[in-house]
Amino acid sequence: MSNDIRELDPREVWRNFYSLTRIPRPSGHEEKIREFISDFGRNLDLETIADGAGNVIIRKPATRGMADRKGIILQAHLDMVPQKNFGSSHDFLSDPIEPVVEGGWVHARGTTLGADNGIGVAAAMAVLESDSLRHGPIEALFTSEEETGMSGAMGLKPGLLRGAILLNLDSEDDSELFIGCAGGLDATMTFSYREQTVPSGYAGFVIGVSGLRGGHSGMDINLGRGNANKIMNRVLQVGYLRHGALLSSIEGGSLRNAIPRESTATVAVPASQAGNFLDALCIEAAAIKNELSCADPGLQIEAVPAVVPLRIIDERVFGKLLAAVRACPNGVVRMSNEMAGLVETSSNLAIVKSGNGSVALECLLRSSMDSAREDLSAMLRSLFELAGATVAFGGGYPGWKPDPGSPILKSMREIYTGKFGKAPQEKAVHAGLECGIIGATYPSLDMISFGPAIRYPHSPDEKVNIPSVEKFWNFLVETLERAPAF
Repeated sequence: MSNDIRELDPREVWRNFYSLTRIPRPSGHEEKIREFISDFGRNLDLETIADGAGNVIIRKPATRGMADRKGIILQAHLDMVPQKNFGSSHDFLSDPIEPVVEGGWVHARGTTLGADNGIGVAAAMAVLESDSLRHGPIEALFTSEEETGMSGAMGLKPGLLRGAILLNLDSEDDSELFIGCAGGLDATMTFSYREQTVPSGYAGFVIGVSGLRGGHSGMDINLGRGNANKIMNRVLQVGYLRHGALLSSIEGGSLRNAIPRESTATVAVPASQAGNFLDALCIEAAAIKNELSCADPGLQIEAVPAVVPLRIIDERVFGKLLAAVRACPNGVVRMSNEMAGLVETSSNLAIVKSGNGSVALECLLRSSMDSAREDLSAMLRSLFELAGATVAFGGGYPGWKPDPGSPILKSMREIYTGKFGKAPQEKAVHAGLECGIIGATYPSLDMISFGPAIRYPHSPDEKVNIPSVEKFWNFLVETLERAPAF
């Protein structure tokens, strides 16, 4: 099989996806991809609108004989998660993604692939440029900054969209139709500290946690994978309580919606305790690796000698930080009673970073029940305020309540069963889909989310299944052809 993804089927989708891999588009830096998509629409002589929230809308009229069909909005987000393997020199602001074809899958060379949500964008582009597909009125809604707060969906103004049906092309299993999602809330906890001079007679060490699988903090939160920030805190607490280790700096995680894969901390340890400190860390590391041997077999925890740091975080704050992070809820908090196997409520301790007199921690709280999310946020506030931190919440977004009687669900269920010989799975997802936000602004929309099979999104292990892309495309094409009439 060729390593050129442009030779894969369906070529109209893969060709567009290849074009997307050439354009840097990390979340928050979408100027180039926004310009590319806008030019794409204008070059097709289609009505193209760029709104104030960074979204691009491209409208295509109905094909002959299809003007009586309900308008369909094809929705996908332009940005991608910029994650790379340790030691990679890839620059997401300038370097293209390098796709690799291997064993029926496409992945990237040492970075996230951007199939989330590049395949959805590419499929919408293929619909827009086709002169052979049959469909009613089409609007392609390309949203901005989905991965870092869904600001594009949140900034979408009422009255801009004309369609009656929204097909979100951002799901990650080709056998599933998603009809609901969780809402989310960002929590930021900040400890202020005074820097202190390191006493004489101390040795310096850099502790590193790496090799974790990470993943999407909603879709993968139930897989029991290690959280680099929680692991680092556990190791630091052993060093502090048993051997007097003091913290100079810490940095773990980089994205609020990704399970953190790596963490680094610089510590000072009494020289007389250095050997015992390393021995204790080895014992604790072995225990953690054993606990995560199935979920995260690549976990590495290392401590290496380093220059003694000049300054440390004052010990009183450090001790409270360790205790609070140790007690901080992380992972699945509660499973759903209504839908078997669905996570109802979760928390991801995504980022811990020190500097300029403070240690900031960021959690993403998710729940399909607003009251449960509020309870979890109150739990975090109580915990961290007791420890002396300031707590702030923001970036909240609503969930999407399932509608089992949805007309587009009925239509797509029949299409899927007829094409593939079995009924699709109908699910809600423990992740923040833009459907929830867009549906709050456009409450009359009939919505479904679906997509190809994508594994390990938000991590350098991200890959998309090649046959599933063709299946997804064929399903989309027939859904457009059989769109409900007014």
